[in-house]
Formats: sequence, structure tokens, C-alpha cells
Amino acid sequence: MTEYDRELDASGLNCPLPILRARKTLTDMERGKVLKVISTDQGSLKDFEAFSKQTNNPLLFSGEEGGKFVFLLKKS
Repeated sequence: MTEYDRELDASGLNCPLPILRARKTLTDMERGKVLKVISTDQGSLKDFEAFSKQTNNPLLFSGEEGGKFVFLLKKS
């Protein structure tokens, strides 16, 4: 897996909270840095794909690890 600069654990939060927290965290990060988001929300797979396209923050990784969803977003 790609290295990351910051981690956001959104486990237990339902849509749209994981996306909102990710957006806020990315705002505070420098361009080119990578944010790892951990979520348990089933809808987050589609949500983060859409979020990546809408915000032009590339989705470097999307998958499942240990029953949780993991995403790596690069701040553009």
C-alpha cells in the first residue's frame, strides 16, 4: 500500500460524515500529501469515488482491510 501522511478513522460514522470529515482534513493538508481514511460505512466505496471525481483529489487506493474500508486520497 502507498505511504500516507495523515490518517482519519471514520469507523462507526454513517454517510455523509466520513466524506465531510475527509473534506475538512484535506483542507488542512498541503498539496501532494496523502490522506488515509478508514470507514465502516457500506456506502463509502461509491461515496469516495464520487468525492474524488468532484474534488479532483485522486483516489490512489480503495479497498477492504479487516472488515473496514480503506481509502487513500491525494490532496490536489
